[in-house]
Amino acid sequence: MSATMDFEALRRAMAENYEQPEGPARNARAEQLLSEAEKLNIPLAVIEALGHQLKVYNYSSEKDKMFVPFARLLRMWDERPEDFDEYEVHSLHWVFKWMSAGMLSQPHIPLGSIEKWLGEMEHRYRLAGHSERAVRSAECSVATHVGDMARAERAYAAWLAADRDSMADCHACELHGQGWWQAQRGEDARALELWWPVLEGEYTCAHEPHTALASSLLPLLRLGRLDEARAHHLRGFRLVRPMESMRSAYADHVEFCALTGNEARGLELLAERPAYFTDSGEPRSKLDFMSVVALLMDRVTELGRGDQPVPGPAGRTWTARELAAHARGEALSLAARFDERNGTPYVGTLARERMSRQPLVDRLPLGIRARTVTAPVRPTSAPSATDAAAAASSEADLSALLAEARRLSASLHPQSVAAWDAVAEAAGDEELAPRDRAEMTDHQAMGLGPEGAELFARAAELYSEAGDPGEALAARARGAYVLALSGRTEEARAAVSEPYERVLALLADGGTGVQQAASVLVGRARILMQRVQEAAEEGENGLSGDEGAEADEAFAAAESAVRELLALAETHTVDDLLVASRAAEAHAMLGELAAHAGDVERATELLTRASEAFVAAGLPWFAVEYEARLTGMARHLGDAEAAERAARAALEHGGPYLEATGNAQLHLQLAEVLGATGRFGPAAEHALQAAHWADEGGEGATLGAWARHQLGGFLVRQGRWAEAAEVLESALPELAAETHGEGALVQTRWWLGDCLSELSEHREAAEHWLQAAEIARHWPEQRDHAMLAHLAAEALGNAGLPDQAERAYERAGDLWRSLGNVHGLVRSLRARAWIAAREEGSGLDAARELMTEAVQGCEAAVPEDDAARDRLAAELADTHRQFGDLIARSVTGDAEDELINAVFEESLAHLTRAITGFASLGEAGLHSRTGAELAAGWLEADLERPEAAAARARVVLAAYKESDATADADETVASRRAEAEHLLRMTGTETQEP
Repeated sequence: MSATMDFEALRRAMAENYEQPEGPARNARAEQLLSEAEKLNIPLAVIEALGHQLKVYNYSSEKDKMFVPFARLLRMWDERPEDFDEYEVHSLHWVFKWMSAGMLSQPHIPLGSIEKWLGEMEHRYRLAGHSERAVRSAECSVATHVGDMARAERAYAAWLAADRDSMADCHACELHGQGWWQAQRGEDARALELWWPVLEGEYTCAHEPHTALASSLLPLLRLGRLDEARAHHLRGFRLVRPMESMRSAYADHVEFCALTGNEARGLELLAERPAYFTDSGEPRSKLDFMSVVALLMDRVTELGRGDQPVPGPAGRTWTARELAAHARGEALSLAARFDERNGTPYVGTLARERMSRQPLVDRLPLGIRARTVTAPVRPTSAPSATDAAAAASSEADLSALLAEARRLSASLHPQSVAAWDAVAEAAGDEELAPRDRAEMTDHQAMGLGPEGAELFARAAELYSEAGDPGEALAARARGAYVLALSGRTEEARAAVSEPYERVLALLADGGTGVQQAASVLVGRARILMQRVQEAAEEGENGLSGDEGAEADEAFAAAESAVRELLALAETHTVDDLLVASRAAEAHAMLGELAAHAGDVERATELLTRASEAFVAAGLPWFAVEYEARLTGMARHLGDAEAAERAARAALEHGGPYLEATGNAQLHLQLAEVLGATGRFGPAAEHALQAAHWADEGGEGATLGAWARHQLGGFLVRQGRWAEAAEVLESALPELAAETHGEGALVQTRWWLGDCLSELSEHREAAEHWLQAAEIARHWPEQRDHAMLAHLAAEALGNAGLPDQAERAYERAGDLWRSLGNVHGLVRSLRARAWIAAREEGSGLDAARELMTEAVQGCEAAVPEDDAARDRLAAELADTHRQFGDLIARSVTGDAEDELINAVFEESLAHLTRAITGFASLGEAGLHSRTGAELAAGWLEADLERPEAAAARARVVLAAYKESDATADADETVASRRAEAEHLLRMTGTETQEP
């Protein structure tokens, strides 16, 4: 550090340091700067450096260091108040509030000292002429901290009754404090009402809405407002994450995770902040943090992962059970210190209550996936059929289990397989009747899917032993079908031919029933449908003439088999549930065949008939597959209403019975339907559920990543930037070009760039846009590449990186030129001109050349139609406007009058061309024209031509003469009029009716 730093350099250094991230490094720099200030022998320099120290200590984990510099400042004030300027006097009194809060957070400071300090604060505020509002706010905090609710209530009322003055906290902080008090009293709804302007961004400050979002989490959960709680967690944690001083708010987010079934997410949060376990500069926030660590570790332990390694204090490996004990001990020890200081048990009582809280919701999906630590084991919210049957088997005898399994089988219920599994487990080695053993084996085979062929053969043998040849043939047909599912279609066709012929003969002789015959026929039809599907897949790769004939033959054979099934089943649908289901499936197969033939309307009609038949028969779970198909067909036909209806029906009918992955697919399908019609809020809700169920089903890296991609996009379209950023960042590591396509990668980074730009994280936005551009540069169509490069350039400029921005704009400009896109090219040239103008030396000349090139680009373009002509006229006018502004702003304060006048004349010429261009656009160019007219008017005034300036002001007033009715509603009109009238006054010309 330079030993010759002067006062101005010191001030710049302090300003730069304050912009650095919170933490020990910033604090250490502040201490160095105080040493530099002391060398200057300027009291105000020392005062400002001490004030700087106070600020950085207050917003860090070393808040206990605040008291020494403040005591020194106060002593300097008492000894030589004349050394303080107006700002430092205000700052000194302002910091009294920080001292009060800081003392409360340090249990070694006696309560008597805090009360004395409160009195000192009141005395000094009175002497300085300040309201007692801030004093009463501080008193409310002291009373609440020790549990004196009567005093706190009085102080709260006095706080609100006192006048707001310059010592009152900002609106955002005051509303947070008032809402916090209401939440402490159990008035959650009132607390949220008070926080609302802060949560919505009406009032903000350095730490708001950060703390209000964190504080709102528990009240929202208690009120059952889960969607808002989720949104506040995603928004709020993003704000809190980089701020070291916000350990208590961070703890609120960890607690939220523990109370909403997001323990794995909570563990990730702990892993991000290892220093929070040990930072001792503010014991109160450490108490908050360790309390929720204990709460979270208890949850992990209760979920069966007590021995799981978890993030904890450095120096050793922790299990959840060990960290729970450690954190609880730390929290109770800290609470005991506060209670000893306060003379009440209040802090300890609150800590114990917090550590013993129970989850407020079993699982609240967040749309993001914790992946850096092992997720706790969790029982599903609704027990599976297997679990239910297993539980029943421990309480019911075998005969009851058999009766229940038969009941479920007769109703074709999805849980029938699990019920027979329970029978098998209960039976063990016990001998069952052949019929019972046959049904049990048959259902076990069904549960194995393509692996069940051998068991179906065994079931057929058992049915034969039981004297039911028809059911034996049906079991063999089922075994043949699973061969087809394994890709052995020709083998399956051969295997089903004998059962098919024999069952028809048995049926004709009365040796079996329609149920058994229909089961064989449906098995055969399914096999032939599988052959059609395989032929269609082969056809996508191109078929030879012989293969085409085989495909036609497969189609005809399948259609014949399905119609044979339908003819048999349709006459028995009223009194036989199984046969009714076969008839419905036959209609569905005919629908599938119509779809293969390209007749989507006929396919839709038949699949709808099948779905309705399943639902009417009380078998809604069988309708789900076809309703999902109907959704896609309706979208293909452009019938959004029908697509939504089918998707919702599939979810309604399948929800209770589907596996997690099936649920994910249906929710995602509905999300896409809703998103396609612009209903992004409901679409986001279903995409969120899709992501959750995909994770539950072990498909987080594939289907789940795609669902998060979609969810992020829906949130972006609603302007929910922080939530979208969290979701998209969670999706990005698992999105892969091979699985999801390059388009998804580019779109995700594009959306992320949009989000981060809106959140003023410009450098990060540029990185995502540049990475997306790098992928898109290989695409045949280069418009996306150009747009991404342009967006990255804008972000780099906003991030204060002009050199990188210039290169990105140049890249974008080359791309726009190659695409023949004049507008993109011109805008990139203008942006480069502004960057060049800020450079020393020849920067202005380079800027002129670039602006001139932009003008020429507009003038040389040939419009295709009137709309294109107007767009070009607007672009040219805007270029002249910016050219004029750039030249005018290039004038320095020490330039000679002759040079200034020449520059202003040059600028005025461009503005005049801009005015003409905007005027040619009529009403569409009105506001742009009047803006340019006023800019020209001010130049006329600077050139000492008041009449010309006044004339331009009157032109503006005349332009808006017809706008009286909308003046109040249109801010631009009101602003232009006010500026025109101000210009008239400045030129000494009375306002006249034009």
